Amino acid sequence: MAKKSKQATAGTPAIAALTAAGVAFTTHAYEHDPAHPSYGEEAAQALGVSPAQVFKTLVADVDGALTVAVVPVSGSLDLKALAAAVGGKRAAMADPVLAERTTGYVRGGISPLGQRRPLRTVLDASAAAHATICCSAGRRGLEIELSPTDLTTLTNATVAPIARP
Repeated sequence: MAKKSKQATAGTPAIAALTAAGVAFTTHAYEHDPAHPSYGEEAAQALGVSPAQVFKTLVADVDGALTVAVVPVSGSLDLKALAAAVGGKRAAMADPVLAERTTGYVRGGISPLGQRRPLRTVLDASAAAHATICCSAGRRGLEIELSPTDLTTLTNATVAPIARP
């Protein structure tokens, strides 16, 4: 994995939330390439880990309520499965501007932690296959590595199979 750097220790709300909770985590910074077609795949390549261990944070609208889905970058979000996981009927990807305004993060840097307004969260069940997973630390080019259990606890997430290959 990439080395921790001074940039990596610069605070984001996600890092502040982890620090306040006393949870073990590691930050990994890399040089973000704005031309790269996929934020998540770029992170996996830069960190030298499997895309199955790097998780992207997506914001969806489930029956009128914004909901966070955390899925591996190696797959895609199954919107029907997400709706079912939270007892909803219908899910669609949220408007990116609304997602940014609600979470306080920019697209490609939305973290499941430290959101301006915490949203209901669902973590894909595949996370349990890893001792640690990586997700956005709240800025493009900055990832947090932590245990899936800690992420579930801190976000009060539901764990369900919401990703498809």
